[in-house]
Amino acid sequence: MSATPAVTPRESAALSGAFRITPLSSTLGAKIEGIDLSLNLSDDTISGIRRALLRYEVLFFEDQVLTPRQQRDFAARFGTLHVHPIRPHVAGVEEVVLLQDQWAIDDSGNWRSDVTFIDTPPMACLVYAHETPPTGGDTLWASTRAAYESLSLPIRNFLAPLIASHDFARSYSEERFARMDIGIERFAWTRRDHPPTTHPVVRTHPETGRNSLFVNPAFTTRILGLSHSESRKLLDLLYEQIQQPQFLVRWHWRPKTLAFWDNRVTQHYTVGDYASHERVMHRVTILGDKPFHRPDIRPAAKA
Repeated sequence: MSATPAVTPRESAALSGAFRITPLSSTLGAKIEGIDLSLNLSDDTISGIRRALLRYEVLFFEDQVLTPRQQRDFAARFGTLHVHPIRPHVAGVEEVVLLQDQWAIDDSGNWRSDVTFIDTPPMACLVYAHETPPTGGDTLWASTRAAYESLSLPIRNFLAPLIASHDFARSYSEERFARMDIGIERFAWTRRDHPPTTHPVVRTHPETGRNSLFVNPAFTTRILGLSHSESRKLLDLLYEQIQQPQFLVRWHWRPKTLAFWDNRVTQHYTVGDYASHERVMHRVTILGDKPFHRPDIRPAAKA
């Protein structure tokens, strides 16, 4: 198993600056304390948060009081923001997606990396909890970097040249549009503006240089050059690898919590066990770069 190395107190101070970091597992996830995200943070603090994100892959900030504009402005310190072509947004702030059950876009029970159907998928996403159920509705994150690094060298070599197709319509089908009651015309022009795209099955992180698996059930349709049967079986193998417990962290939401994750090396899954309760979240997505693959420079993990 590939793990995030332990952090000494001195390293933690250098990594974080003024805030405190509490790792949540040996693989990914950390809680950040001692920082108010509503403030105009210094460049040094933003750099410290970025370094923590690269190391821990998903960060959690509790007890944050954020307006949609403050959430948007904090996210914009890390890059250009994405405007989703379909999902509803908060009034007056188009970069802030409204995640609410009444919109009939239920993503629970589905592992995914966000918006991989575009040429430059997001580098990161930030979700802020407004209303959460008293029980249930947890989110799990998986480290696709750790999952990849634990594969045997022959499998890693086999995956290295492979390319996969990602398609908007795999998750946003015509039937789903009909349930959302936003019009077939909108589906048609959104589908036209977002044709299928391709990405490497193994993606190199542009900042850390580490490789990870870059396929997900929400948007990956097939691996090119393989038969449909071969593609399906290989994708199933990779998804099973990613979803192993040792590569996961699970978070129980409370209102006023912000989760900030590196979308390049993680997938997430919402547990849909809160049917009788409301769950209202705000999501902001930061655009990334075009995925690429470089050969491994790190040795394969021992079985």
